[in-house]
Amino acid sequence: MPNLTDNDIIFADEHLVVINKPAGLLVHPSYIDKNETESAMKQLRDLLGRWVFPVHRLDKPTSGILVFALSSEIAKVLTAAFTGREVQKTYLALVRGWAKEHDTIDYAIKDLWDKISDPEKLKLLPAREAITEYHRLAVTEVPVAVRPHPTSRYSLLRVTPHTGRNRQIRRHMKHIFHPVVGDHQHGDGYHNRMLAEYAGCRRLMLHAHSICFAHPVTSAKLLLVADPGQDFSDVLTRIGINTMETCAL
Repeated sequence: MPNLTDNDIIFADEHLVVINKPAGLLVHPSYIDKNETESAMKQLRDLLGRWVFPVHRLDKPTSGILVFALSSEIAKVLTAAFTGREVQKTYLALVRGWAKEHDTIDYAIKDLWDKISDPEKLKLLPAREAITEYHRLAVTEVPVAVRPHPTSRYSLLRVTPHTGRNRQIRRHMKHIFHPVVGDHQHGDGYHNRMLAEYAGCRRLMLHAHSICFAHPVTSAKLLLVADPGQDFSDVLTRIGINTMETCAL
């Protein structure tokens, strides 16, 4: 189980704290994953010795920037900023195939329904607007055959979601036939298994890389960056992508 340390704190003041969440760690306890006892919220609370308030979410298998407020009042301000699309986020994603150099995916998706958390309501709601933009940073070709091609091609993308739907990036990349590597729910099992063996890929290759928003008290612009972890960078290196050149803002 990943554990937060002081080195995972990117920014902190008396109002908020921003961390680089490891892959495999829940944002907060959830009865949907009731057997999991650890979360970023719990570990950060223990690390700081005070209560913290999550203001947005990251999927458990996604690593990267995660913002917490240090009071309920600041949490309300930050939550409104996220909901009001006043926060700009970018992600790094390794996907199957050679994607276009630039594209915008405008494809409505339904909120994910879970019979435990919401047995009726979400199942009945219509799909909602969802927009994801990406720029291709690098491509590579691995000399290993995966059905039906003699080699395996991948792209590293910088992805900007303009809306905030459940698993939006993962679902949109599947929609355009470039699923995120390591995605066991929306991805390609053949490529996942091959890269686990070839490149030691044991994680979802999706990382919340940067965030930009106005400080909730001072209104100063905050631009924060979280470097991909060693597990993310190692996979890129093993398949021939230079992380130092491609992952810089």
